[in-house]
Amino acid sequence: MSPSRVTAIHPLSAIEGGRLTIEGSKFPVDGPILPEVRIGPQRARLVFASPTRLVAIVPPGLEAGRVTVRVGDGSGVTAFVDVGVPFAAGLHQVDNPVFDRDGNLYVTYSGTRGQQVPVSIFRVRTDGTRETFSSGIVNPTSMAFDPQGRLHVSSRFEGTVYRVAADGSAEPFATDLGVACGLTFAPDGTLYVGDRSGTIFRVDRDGHAVMFATLPPSVAAFHLAIGPDLALYVTGPTLASYDSLYRVAADGTVTTRYAAFGRPQGLAFDSRGSLHVVEALAGSSGLYRVPPEGEPEMVLTGPGLVGVAFDGRGGLVVSSNDTAYRLTAAGVS
Repeated sequence: MSPSRVTAIHPLSAIEGGRLTIEGSKFPVDGPILPEVRIGPQRARLVFASPTRLVAIVPPGLEAGRVTVRVGDGSGVTAFVDVGVPFAAGLHQVDNPVFDRDGNLYVTYSGTRGQQVPVSIFRVRTDGTRETFSSGIVNPTSMAFDPQGRLHVSSRFEGTVYRVAADGSAEPFATDLGVACGLTFAPDGTLYVGDRSGTIFRVDRDGHAVMFATLPPSVAAFHLAIGPDLALYVTGPTLASYDSLYRVAADGTVTTRYAAFGRPQGLAFDSRGSLHVVEALAGSSGLYRVPPEGEPEMVLTGPGLVGVAFDGRGGLVVSSNDTAYRLTAAGVS
């Protein structure tokens, strides 16, 4: 009997705990033992098996980069997947991490509501060194850099957006913003802030806020990104079975770009202008690319993700609540 063959892997990028779908032919599933799947040097646990499709869980402890995927004795075609590994741990992220112009990554320890934590924001250098960057901000939630390269962070507890100086000191920039969470800047310096109760605020360069748009309230946080078309893109999970990705035009008109995400979270545009959205629904959790038209495509699989950030140099970070994973974007962008 000819050996089993691997013909495709979906998706082509993963972190530990993600579900890889392996397509092929003649997978031996009728016997008492399921076929062995190895991702890199490690055996992976199967959660589904048929003669033409296997679903395997990516094991921990893999090295970063391109690794092999083999079924059985490996005599068939060998496939590859790009694996991201932990880059920073011991965090409490509730939205996207962010990169500065030098490629340093900023991550938060948000804490429970009203909790005063020792460090609000950490900076992770390009070599992986983590250092304290800013303290004293209660429940830091979302971060964004303005066109001048200045970091801003929202406090969902205080309803305030802070501007953070290069030395980590912070001062209020805009206040009275409800349960302030998602942040993003337009190229002209206009700041948009998502209030979890359903209001999107537009804030001018002097910190003056006006209501811009209204959306259904979120049970977690709103997540915001400005697109190449200068429209605002927004996600915010609710208690519904499915949630929407919204597009908000410059005049505040809200339309639904896609209506079938399961608990969508962070979103970001890559250097090519492609929109990516994190979906957190168990079983399909991962990073999705959203084309201008048509259905989103999963490009990275991983459990419990909440955020994504692109560094503009061919790499990206995805984050769960407590860990940031870094990988090249070869299989994603």
